[in-house]
Amino acid sequence: MKSSLVVPVAIAIGGVIVAGAIYFSVAKNPSVGSHTDNPSLVRPVGSNDHILGNPAAKVVIVEYSDFDCGFCKGFHETLHQIIANEGVGGNVAWVFREFPLIEIHPNALFNARAAECVAQVAGNDAFWKFADVLFANQPIDLLRYGEFAQTAGVLGTDAFAVCFAGASTTIDARVSADRQNALDVGARGTPYSLILVAGKLPVVMDGAYSYDAVKQLIDQALTNK
Repeated sequence: MKSSLVVPVAIAIGGVIVAGAIYFSVAKNPSVGSHTDNPSLVRPVGSNDHILGNPAAKVVIVEYSDFDCGFCKGFHETLHQIIANEGVGGNVAWVFREFPLIEIHPNALFNARAAECVAQVAGNDAFWKFADVLFANQPIDLLRYGEFAQTAGVLGTDAFAVCFAGASTTIDARVSADRQNALDVGARGTPYSLILVAGKLPVVMDGAYSYDAVKQLIDQALTNK
């Protein structure tokens, strides 16, 4: 079954390499993405976001991440532990946003697009499973996207391959919007996260914080609410 997934996804990857050339050249141009260093410009969390935990949680961690980033892999595991332990009562949620560092990770855009396509064709739960699989399989082999998508719960790969090949312009628009918002709030690398509490200024976590450090910031946020 898995071998049948290679051909359509491989063809799709070829299309992305060609179609993505312009995106790469634009995104690498420093004059295109403005840097405002203002965490308060974080885009409000909405129904289209990838949310793990209670969407109405008192504390929401918005993370900007890159699937090829080694530090992001470790922090991904940390945030899973945070949600498992601190999110039990519905007080903490985690939002994942794309920040592909294409300047240093040539496949970053491909990974982001693949993850967003999984979300589009199979939903939020499949996105999170796919994200887990990508991080677990660093360095990521692009030709295994179909296999990874199936592991995440995508039934068949036709829709995934079509989306990945660029038929869905909404995917690139979403990745671009996430990336620009990361730049707006001040992100220069990954992982970059903001702890959001209604009515308060965002708390910045620039880097892969330890479990204890994240928990301390969450406890402070809940105490001061």
